[in-house]
Formats: sequence, structure tokens, C-alpha cells
Amino acid sequence: MIWDILTFIGTIAFALSGAIVALEEDYDLMGVYILGLVTAFGGGAIRNLLIGLPVSALWEQGSFFSIAVIVISIAFILPTILFNHWVKFNLLFDAIGLSAFAIQGALYATEMGHPLSAIIVAAALTGAGGGLVRDVLAGRKPLLLQKEIYIGWAMLTGVIIGFDILSGAIGLTILFISVIILRMLSVHLRWQLPRRKINRLKQGQEKSLS
Repeated sequence: MIWDILTFIGTIAFALSGAIVALEEDYDLMGVYILGLVTAFGGGAIRNLLIGLPVSALWEQGSFFSIAVIVISIAFILPTILFNHWVKFNLLFDAIGLSAFAIQGALYATEMGHPLSAIIVAAALTGAGGGLVRDVLAGRKPLLLQKEIYIGWAMLTGVIIGFDILSGAIGLTILFISVIILRMLSVHLRWQLPRRKINRLKQGQEKSLS
């Protein structure tokens, strides 16, 4: 039951997120469907490849594909006024999808008996993989590679589940809500990971130094 609920929530959230990004980039109908579906199921496909499951296992989620298609269709036909309000919540949709799928990925790896390192990777890729593929296809700088703390929350989810700090319906619900809140706070309060930029010397400067 927990598994299905997380998949349901994550599928809707990421399908909406992908569709909104596609509409912002002025994609046609097919582009909106492709980006929405890739965002909803891309992370799971990457996870399956890395933890030893066949990618074809995704096709067993027929009902979730139908849900994603319905959600994307609704997003596409929404009146402009309503859609503009939905766009404001795109960050929230993305945070919900990140949290739901990170927990799902960690539980998946745990049930397969994988070590902590694999649980963390499964959580990170399931939670952030779909968003990564979405941003690449949309020609945007991927969120997980920017200064915002994004994939870090998914990895933290893997650590918490790997060490069995929170478990059961209540514990996972607390974790789910906490990751969403942390993701939103990291954006609004501009929490950043350490970064360093190397400025390459221009051709004229290289000659003068030589």
C-alpha cells in the first residue's frame, strides 16, 4: 500500500512538472506528453539499470502510465488563466515528486537486500533522475547540478531509510513531508552547497604569461 501511494503521488507530481516545463518551452502536444512521461518514469528506469532490474519492469505499471497521460492531458487543456496559477506551484510539484520517488527508490533497494551505498544511489536516482532527464531534454541546466540543494535531500532520504531511522506508515509519512519542506526551504532561503569556479585564462593572457 505504501509503495503504491508513493508511486501514485510521485507519478502525478512529476508528470505535472514535466508537462509544465514543456509548455513553458512552447513544445507541441507530443512534446508535452513525452516530457511529462519521461519526467515521471525516467528516474525509475535509471534506477532499474543500476540496481540490476530490467528496464522493462516499468511496463508493468500500466495503471500509472494511464494516470500520467490523464494528468498531462489535463495540464495541456487547462485554460491559460488556470494554467498560470499552476505554474507557480511547479516547484512544489517537483519537490513532491522528489520526495515520493526518493523514498520509493530507497525502499526498492532495501527490499532487494542491497547495501547502504546502493540504497542511497537508488534514492538519489529515482528521486532526481526524472528531473535530470526533463531538464536536459528541455535545454535547461539540470537542477541537481546547480547550487540549490536538490539531490542531497534524496540522498539523505536513502541514509535515513538505509539505517532504518524512520519506517512504517507514520515514519515514512513524516519523512515524505520533511523532504518536501526541506527542499522548499533550501530554495526560498537560498541554502547552497560549497562551490568553486575556475576562471580559464583567455588566449592573450596565456601568451603574456608564457
